[in-house]
Amino acid sequence: MLTKKQLDLLDFINKRLQRDGVPPSFDEMKDALDLRSKSGIHRLITALEERGFIRRLAHRARAIEIVKLPESLGGKPAGFTPQVIDGDRPDSRPAKAQPISNAEALELPLLGRIAAGEPIQSIADNPPNIAVPGAMLSSNAHHYALEVKGDSMIDAGIHDGDVVIIRESASASNGDIVVAQIEGYEATLKRFRRKGDTIVLEAENPAYEPRVLPVGAVKVQGRLVGLIRTY
Repeated sequence: MLTKKQLDLLDFINKRLQRDGVPPSFDEMKDALDLRSKSGIHRLITALEERGFIRRLAHRARAIEIVKLPESLGGKPAGFTPQVIDGDRPDSRPAKAQPISNAEALELPLLGRIAAGEPIQSIADNPPNIAVPGAMLSSNAHHYALEVKGDSMIDAGIHDGDVVIIRESASASNGDIVVAQIEGYEATLKRFRRKGDTIVLEAENPAYEPRVLPVGAVKVQGRLVGLIRTY
């Protein structure tokens, strides 16, 4: 049995998947259910996952798959097909993916650590390489890898110690998870939103407050397209 709020959230996610092909953000879920904070959405999502109605895909950003629906919602879930949005590339180009011995894997530079919490310096002087499944990459773009430090993006399935795969881009759409360079020297991994003359960098953890910065203080260095986790 589902509570009314759980059922309402499941119905909202399913309808958005049918309409847009991608699940709604936590902010959109919060507004749709008239909740005060994203922590309430997190609890509802966890309850739906524990009951087998949804599955969170840890290797994708903002990815929720509906496994089943109750009869009151029709019983047949909408599908979800993750998409990569094309965009302009900045002037600096860390590296193109280079093939290694396994034709299905490619080698990317691991440029350092990126903060999912407080910003830290992200670029290493002599980056090692990391093997990445070719399916994560787009052949007409540059990519690089960063190790995640912190837990502010945990509700998006991004954990401390994960390696994120970034497609280099100087632009982003609202809701994208990006590498954002702040004031020219430090970088952080956050969800991007532009509101007028400001940029809002949002965490996916209710323990962290959004950072509101002038447009000129933030430079997008890339968008999240994949994640690698080692156990």
